[in-house]
This record gives sequence, C-alpha cells and structure tokens, in this order.
Amino acid sequence: MVDDGRGGFARASWANVLGNVVKIVVEGAAGLAFGSVALVADAAHSVADLVASLVVLVWGRSTFDEPDDTHPHGHERIEPLTALFVGAVIAVLGLNLLYESVRGILYGVDVSFSLLLLGALGFAIVDMYLVYRYTEAVNEGLESTALEALAADCLNDIYTSLAAVVGVFGVLLGQPLLDPIAGGLVSLLVIYQGVDIGRENVGYLVGASPGPTKRAAITEILRDHPAVEGIHDLTVFYDGPVLEVEVHVEVDGDMPFRRAHDIESELVASLRGLEDVGDAHVHLDPSGIGEWKDQRDR
Repeated sequence: MVDDGRGGFARASWANVLGNVVKIVVEGAAGLAFGSVALVADAAHSVADLVASLVVLVWGRSTFDEPDDTHPHGHERIEPLTALFVGAVIAVLGLNLLYESVRGILYGVDVSFSLLLLGALGFAIVDMYLVYRYTEAVNEGLESTALEALAADCLNDIYTSLAAVVGVFGVLLGQPLLDPIAGGLVSLLVIYQGVDIGRENVGYLVGASPGPTKRAAITEILRDHPAVEGIHDLTVFYDGPVLEVEVHVEVDGDMPFRRAHDIESELVASLRGLEDVGDAHVHLDPSGIGEWKDQRDR
C-alpha cells in the first residue's frame, strides 16, 4: 500500500458512511409516506450497510499501523477481517431480502404509486453509483480488500434499488407481484456476492496458498537465476492480503560467503518485485549433497 494510504482509505470509508446515511433518509421518508415496502426495505438494507461502513472506517484503518511488540508482522490481517464482516453482512441482508420477497409473492404487497417513489429510487441509485466510483478510484492505488467489499456492497445497493424500481412500475401497471419477484432474483445475487467476499477473505486470514499460476511464477524466477542449481521446500501462503514466500535454494557450496549473500539478496528482491508478494525468505543450501536430493522440486 502507498505511504499516504491511510488518508485515502479514510476518505473512501467516509464517502460510504455519508452515502448510506443520505440514502436511508431519502428512501425511508418516501417509503413511509406512500406505504412502499420495497423502499422501506431498501432503506433498512442500507442501515446494515452503514454499520459495515462504520466498522471499516474505525477498524480497517488499523491495517496501516506500523509493526509493534504485540504485532511484529504488522496489522494487515485486520483488513481482510473487516472485509469478512462486510461479506457476512451482505449475505445476511441477501437472505433477509429473499425471505421478504418470498413472503411478498405468497401474501402480496400493498403500495400506492407516486412519482416521488421513482424520484427517491433514482436519487438512491445515483448516490450509490457515485460512492461506488469514488471508492473504486481510491482503491486503485490501495488494493484494499475492505474497500473492495464496500464497493461491491454499493453495487448490491444499486441492484436492490433497481428491483424496487421494477416493483414500483409493477404497481403502476397493475402487477404488484413484479416487486417481490424482482427482489427475489436480486437477493440471490446479493447472497452470492457476500459468500464470495467471505470465502476470499477467509483464505487471507487462515494463510491459504495461492493458485498454481502464482507458484509457477515464483518457481520460474528462482530457477532463472544463473547461480541456482535447485530448489526445495517452497512454501507460498497469504499473510493477510499479501503473499509470503519461504524457500530453500541450492547453490555451489564452495562459493565465497559474500557472493552467496549477494545471491540471496538478488533472489529476495526479485520475489518481492512480483505482484502480491509482500515478503520473501530465502535459505541457501549447498548443492550436490544427498540431504536435499529427494526433496528437490523437479
């Protein structure tokens, strides 16, 4: 992350907080005034989004704190933890929307049409789109999983608002069941989004390994060095949203110690230059002895 990332992270988080507050007020007022369950539900949905945004704002900034005695490897795992919370909120909201949609299909909905309902929904859609674009723009340089989750939540808000638009038009056309049907379809998308965010960030938290493509790229960099005669015990895993690399590299056991140190530094620098790699630990072993023969990566 960039050096001044804390400020950008805070601004994007505040944009999500304020965007949700405005959406709640506008949609809630219109929904209560005209008895629109769709708008009241969408506003209630944004209350949980507001809580998630506040958690990211207050808690997520800790990821920028420097390593200390209690967290010698830094605080980067806090970020996927906040993103996991947002993903869980999204999934729960999706399940609640699915429940409300099924209940609306079974028992019907009661709402009176007004152009103000469409106006409130249009405002909410524009509001969330602007917050989404701003969050994405800020996150281009940060690559924050927490902000990525908030941006995904903004898109979900747009989808649920569009479902409410379908419902309002359904009332106008004498087909009010369009509201819960559209809401049910959107709820499945929201649930999928929440589960996907959660699954990704659980991997970051438990130290999962990346896919074979990243491991192959790391192996290629190591083998391309002219002094490397073999590698073994290669471990690649996530430490928060960044990768840690640990590997034993086989080199000529008779080379000068200073040259061996230079090779180790070159390999570490090359690995750290890979995208997503945060740190690398390279241990040099003398080649040609039986201790490594059976463990060597082929």
